[in-house]
Amino acid sequence: MSSGDFKAAFRNHAAGVSLITADDGSGPVALTATSVISVSADPPLFVFSVSAQSSSSATITSSDTVVVHLLEADQLELAQLGATSGIDRFAQAPEWSRLVTGEPVFHAAPVWIRGRIISRMDAGTSTVIAVHALQSNVSEGGNVPTDDAESPEPAPLVYHNRTWHRLGSHSRIPA
Repeated sequence: MSSGDFKAAFRNHAAGVSLITADDGSGPVALTATSVISVSADPPLFVFSVSAQSSSSATITSSDTVVVHLLEADQLELAQLGATSGIDRFAQAPEWSRLVTGEPVFHAAPVWIRGRIISRMDAGTSTVIAVHALQSNVSEGGNVPTDDAESPEPAPLVYHNRTWHRLGSHSRIPA
């Protein structure tokens, strides 16, 4: 299978959008990813992949810890920031700071998870990174399901067929 055929096949596979940040001591980096998936709740583990072509790849793969920001549609600006090459993402960024443990975190993200990298695996032109979740922050209303019809439901940011999408009650399929 050619890389073009492979990309075409996955183009129609929707994925949640995350912003990953890290700093290995050489300065903060950020990149947008659609490869973040949970693996285990006990212990809490997740994985993601980083393309070697990303300008953030070397820093993320050499870091001990990362922060993964799970984005909602209202954070499209953060997703675009992490997906734009050739810029200083932290000079252009909305409000960010460092956690007491040193990792860069964006305050606009309703959910973030800080974790320690426990494994790296070369996979073609990418690296698959396994992370043990150590800490999380879920802002009020961020990715928390609600049964209250009066409370607006968060709208996850999804990437599908080279386009950003907002999920919500309008896209719900009755079971």
